[in-house]
Amino acid sequence: MMSTFPNSPQHVLVTGGTGFVGQAVIKELLAKGYQVTVLSRNTQKVVRLWRDKVAGVSDLDTFQPSTPISAIINLAGARILGKPWTLHQRQVLKKSRILLTEKVVQWVETQTIKPKVLLSASAIGYYGIQPQGDQTALTEASLPQPIFMSELCQEWEQAAFQAAKQGVKVATMRFGLVMGKGGALPMMLLPVRLGVGGRMGTGKQWLSWIHINDLVNAMGHVWQQLLANDTAPSTYNFTAPEVVTQQEFVQTAARILHRPAFIPTPALPVKLLLGEQADLLLEGQKVIPQALVATGFEFQYPTVYQALEQIIRQVKA
Repeated sequence: MMSTFPNSPQHVLVTGGTGFVGQAVIKELLAKGYQVTVLSRNTQKVVRLWRDKVAGVSDLDTFQPSTPISAIINLAGARILGKPWTLHQRQVLKKSRILLTEKVVQWVETQTIKPKVLLSASAIGYYGIQPQGDQTALTEASLPQPIFMSELCQEWEQAAFQAAKQGVKVATMRFGLVMGKGGALPMMLLPVRLGVGGRMGTGKQWLSWIHINDLVNAMGHVWQQLLANDTAPSTYNFTAPEVVTQQEFVQTAARILHRPAFIPTPALPVKLLLGEQADLLLEGQKVIPQALVATGFEFQYPTVYQALEQIIRQVKA
């Protein structure tokens, strides 16, 4: 993978570094010669993953970096799909995103030498849900909605932007579905592999996605934009240029895997099982990467066929 991270090795603090995206980011940072510290409740997992290549800290209050932190990549957040969104679970999701981000910003305030850049994760859930059949392309300027997943992202981003008061250049990254060997994709492909794949609900819901390699490269691109240009955008959709429907996604995967894809999953059982979360699967958003494209980012995997073909080939190898 051709990395776009700045060439001068620096010390980077990563939150959420033991997750699927975090591991991919750290791999590239290490390849570029960066010093990496991971904030994690599970420092033993940091050691298992990276041995002595990466330092792990469990508490920012006691963290005194050996060399100043020049950038923070904030990826932490509890898994959003799974447990029902009870009042308790909503608090868990908020705490793992908003409160952690606030703690990171508070830690920045205590540092004599401030990080230059904060790249903070968000999600396209910011835009809420888009009516099926609506062809409107959602850009970074599109409005949020008064529903839980949108409000969660709004508060998450607002917490990150507080670091700008300390002179830190901040960008928020609204992730679509991240495609790679890990994350959600293997489970999404399992029914197709077993020959029981098909549309979910109507299959007409939009699916906005990005290949993990493009996501990592886009982070480096945004980092460089912030350093080079005071008028660089502060919010970026991390999605590929091609948006597909859920049915088109399944049909593409089935073609690559040489499997049938004609067994639908009715919407009602999904709604009964997941409640409000079902909207994440049964509804969608047509989100385009306007800011990335406008600032000259080039996608390695701009189409869903290219992305799935590469990942499936990689898994087979």
